[in-house]
Amino acid sequence: MNFDVDWLLKFFTYSSIQVKFISSFIAILVFIVVRRVLVGIISNKIEDSFMRYRWQKTITYVVFFFAVITIGRVWFKGVESIATYFGLLSAGIAIALRDPITNITGWMFILWRSPFTVGDRIEIGENAGDVIDVNFFKFTIMEIGKWIDGESSTGRIIHVPNGKVFTENLANYGKGFKYIWNELPILVTFESDWKKAKGILHDLSTQHTSQVSKAAAKKFQEVSKLFMMHQPNFKPKVYTKIEDSGILLTVRYLCNPRKRRASSQAIWEGALEAFSTEDNIKFAYPTIRYYNEKNEVINKPS
Repeated sequence: MNFDVDWLLKFFTYSSIQVKFISSFIAILVFIVVRRVLVGIISNKIEDSFMRYRWQKTITYVVFFFAVITIGRVWFKGVESIATYFGLLSAGIAIALRDPITNITGWMFILWRSPFTVGDRIEIGENAGDVIDVNFFKFTIMEIGKWIDGESSTGRIIHVPNGKVFTENLANYGKGFKYIWNELPILVTFESDWKKAKGILHDLSTQHTSQVSKAAAKKFQEVSKLFMMHQPNFKPKVYTKIEDSGILLTVRYLCNPRKRRASSQAIWEGALEAFSTEDNIKFAYPTIRYYNEKNEVINKPS
């Protein structure tokens, strides 16, 4: 589909205000149709969803740019310099639309510095989720966490203004060091053989995270070249602490952020199976102890 740009510009340079409105309206319709046609062609030709999304966004940005140029020439026929036109346009918009301009600036920052891209898992302010779209004024995430355990999807879609990248703390789970530490608190009774329980938990966590620990150590060597970081121990560890109701064994290990819930489930199921075969290891729960007249100790759930 070929367009005579010179003819189009001449058509949109009448002096009448009414004609300019009509010309602008027609121009908008033309560019909307052009975008839909091009996006339709791309959608049919490209099967990969990520590449299709990137091409659709590129087409939208290019069409929008030419639409602004064309409509600007309709209303500013006497302004020969494009730089002057954009100067006047920017000054007027800056006064009336501070927040939208901040969001557009945020969009440019996202494209230029790439603090995140579509598909990344991020946390910004009080919101966390997977980025599913980025446009001129906002980016969209599929929310995780909140009332859902293990950072699984809540099903809600959150729209965040692009300007938030300048005012809120931003964490990208997929940039730099791509692993997180997870901890599982497991409480056993005071009468349990806690040393044996600790050994079982250490073996289970090592079994389920050995590959992750190796990959994390390799990734850390790359990241440490960019940032001042002290190398931690990437192997899982079990910490011991006394609580009111028993002995708390906390399993600390590395995992992929998207597999935190699956990894904790694997370790928990392994612990349940292993402890069930041990007579001297029991899970603890809140209880009240008191002595009767015969000095017999009686335990009751609190």
